[in-house]
Formats: sequence, structure tokens, C-alpha cells
Amino acid sequence: MKHKFSTELSYVFGIIFIALGVMLMEKSDFGVSMVVAPAYLLYRWLSPVWSFVTFGMAEYCFQALLLIIMAVILRRFRVSYLFSFVTAFVYGLVLDGFMFLGTMLPEAFIWQRIIYFVIGMLFCSAGVSAMFHTYIPPEAYELFVKEISSHFKININKFKTGYDCVSCLLGIIMSFLIFGLWHFEGVKWGTVVCALINGWIIGRFSALYEKHWTFCDRFAWRRFLAPDDKTGNTVCSVSAVDENDQSERNGE
Repeated sequence: MKHKFSTELSYVFGIIFIALGVMLMEKSDFGVSMVVAPAYLLYRWLSPVWSFVTFGMAEYCFQALLLIIMAVILRRFRVSYLFSFVTAFVYGLVLDGFMFLGTMLPEAFIWQRIIYFVIGMLFCSAGVSAMFHTYIPPEAYELFVKEISSHFKININKFKTGYDCVSCLLGIIMSFLIFGLWHFEGVKWGTVVCALINGWIIGRFSALYEKHWTFCDRFAWRRFLAPDDKTGNTVCSVSAVDENDQSERNGE
């Protein structure tokens, strides 16, 4: 039996999970997620010069650039893309909050760092999958994957893996350019591992979500935030799932 789950709540959990996961991976010092590696390197480069620059600030600035690139590739611009930047901004604030809390975590032993990395990667994957199940414009990273894969009719999980590998390569190049040749800053073995398996893990989380929940809208915001979305999600108060469950019980 499936239960109903709000798409708006999926959006909230997505932001929290991703921000928490990024903080834990950064704390592990095994390498940040390949997706955020370029923004992280931008932060590490600029923050010593301008102390007001935070990881979260570097994130939403980099995502603004990614939104522009996506609009150029698709040859269109939608108002929902602006809402995606709002999501990036909110995510940046949440990330900075978690980064502050992360300073209180112990990191003296290697086993602690391994735990941070594994849990962080799982939280990031769970968060990305949650963002794929909401109509509210996600961060530019997820929106880029979602829009480009849909436009060119590419499997979203496979495209996500390819996108992650490209981000990882970009992070390595930026690390060499900013910190010197063969100096890996932020992009380490953990980043490579994450790039190779993150798409697969996201797919498993998506399968898990869809096995146990049917995503439905709690509020009538879809027509404003996603006017071109034709998926036709049900309203949580009147879900087709209940009808299906009743049919199944009657057939038993």
C-alpha cells in the first residue's frame, strides 16, 4: 500500500538533505560532491581575499551561471528558471547554517571522517531524488539535469552520471588552475567515487520513494511555479491511490 507524500514537503527535505550531505562530505576531507566541487573551489579561492564570501554564496553565484548556460542550450528562458535561483539562494543559506554547525563535529579519527563521507553522500543522493519529485523548481544542478535530459530524451539517471563526471573533471581542472598543477583541493578520491556511483544511488532512492509513496500536491502552486508541467499530479486530499488501494482490497 502506497502512502501520499506532499511534493512541497519533498522540496523542503530535498534542500535540507543536500545541504547536510554537502557539509558532511566537506567535513570528511575526502573530497566534496563533484556537483558542488566547482562552487567549493570558487569559495576556497575567493574567501581568503574577501572574508564575506561563504560556501553558500559561491553556490548560488555558480548556479546562476549554470542557469544561463542551460537557457542558451535549450534556446529558451522561463520564469521558473528564476524560481530555481531562489531555491539556490535558500539552499545557500541552509548550507552556510550547516557549515557553521559542522565546526562543532569532531574529526580527530579517520573512522569518523569515513562515516561523515558515507552518510553525506547518501544524504546528497536522497536529497537530489527528492528534488526530482517536486514541481517547485529545484537547484540549478538538478534543473539542468532534469531539463536537458528531458529535452534530448535521455535517461535521467544515465545523464546524471555523465553530468557528475563532467563536473568532477571541471573541478580537477579548476583545482590545478587555482592551487597549482597536481594539487587536488576539494576534488579527491571521494569525489571520483561519488561521480561514478551517485547516479545509481539516486536511482535506487527514487525507486524506494516511488515504491512506498505517491507524490501529490498539497497546495495549488503548480500552475504558477511550473506552468509547463503536464504531469498532472493529484491533490493530496483527493488521491487516486486511495481508489487503487480500495480496488485492490475488493479484489482480494
